[in-house]
Amino acid sequence: MSDTQFDSELDCQGLNCPLPILKTKKAMDGLTSGQILKMMATDPGSVNDVQSWTKRTGNPLMNHSEDNGVHSFLIQKK
Repeated sequence: MSDTQFDSELDCQGLNCPLPILKTKKAMDGLTSGQILKMMATDPGSVNDVQSWTKRTGNPLMNHSEDNGVHSFLIQKK
């Protein structure tokens, strides 16, 4: 995923639900349509949270990967 371009990066490592999603929403509000946010989280629950949130809001989840307990998400603003 390191070769994928993104417009903003949000580090939510060490934060537990619901903080990663709340911070993601705030960060996405600051982007314009088509821009991409990279969010990183260590909370295992963030996987389901991000998937549910992107489906509910219509912001496409472009990629999810996990490396040594750190989940990285690429979310595009609709």
